[in-house]
Amino acid sequence: MSLNSSTLLNEENSQGPKRNTGCLETLELHPSSFQDNPLQQLQLASQEVLEKAKKSGRSKCPRCSSSRMFYCYTCFVPVETVPPKEIPTVKLPLKIDIIKHPNETDGKSTAVHAKLLAPDDVTIYKYPCIPEYEEKRHEIALIFPGPNSVSVKDIAFHLQKYTKKGVYDNDDDCSREPFLKQAKIEPKEEKNLNECISSNRSEGTRLKKIIFIDSTWNQTNKIITDERLQGLLQIELKTRKTCFWRHQKGKPDTYLSTIEAIYYFLVDYHQEILKENYEGQYDNLLFFFSFMYTLIKNAKCSTGKE
Repeated sequence: MSLNSSTLLNEENSQGPKRNTGCLETLELHPSSFQDNPLQQLQLASQEVLEKAKKSGRSKCPRCSSSRMFYCYTCFVPVETVPPKEIPTVKLPLKIDIIKHPNETDGKSTAVHAKLLAPDDVTIYKYPCIPEYEEKRHEIALIFPGPNSVSVKDIAFHLQKYTKKGVYDNDDDCSREPFLKQAKIEPKEEKNLNECISSNRSEGTRLKKIIFIDSTWNQTNKIITDERLQGLLQIELKTRKTCFWRHQKGKPDTYLSTIEAIYYFLVDYHQEILKENYEGQYDNLLFFFSFMYTLIKNAKCSTGKE
């Protein structure tokens, strides 16, 4: 079946209640950056392959043979009409875990975009099957707003507090005992140990993994209260306006989809933590999202719904 924008819009409208990912963000909004197409300034790879796939219609997943459009949201691979070599790959500065609510419809989630476009750095878990994070909480943060959440620029400072509580990496040979309990040692040994501990501190205060929750806002409570996520540093992002076409009814337009939240976090992290100019390094994370946004926007315009 050939998929035009009107067909896509009809499919969107038939998929039941709207959703978002529970990534509420509540700092400063920048409406001036959002024109008719707020995604038009992105530095994206050519989307010609998606244009061709749209014209040819649904295709088989090369793994499970299910009929899909653009990609298989179950196997996390492009369909047969979308050659993997024509899909951009994004290298991320840290690892990302996405915890997906079991009631989330796979086909409605944008979390799969992150896995497709950054396969080496993104892992998707379906709740309640999630990792134990306690031993690594000094290098992990959770994107979730709340009274104890901190901004991106303050991540390093707050993670350092975790290391000061005696949480150290298992992967090196330095003593894990609290500093006050170190045995008396010779000056040369003390110098080496201090260097090792200093290195540990540096590594321990560096963020290595970020966790996102993929669910509707009303479903997040079951996940966020899980004991395995307790004690993790929580991050609240700057407020930005969503472009997600499945906006949840009755919720602010600052509730982002999962892929938007990931993208905006990485942009802020690049500037605030890495202290580097942002030059579109992560824009291709929105490769599928921006294409689908344009399709649906055009469909709404053509049907007079916008």
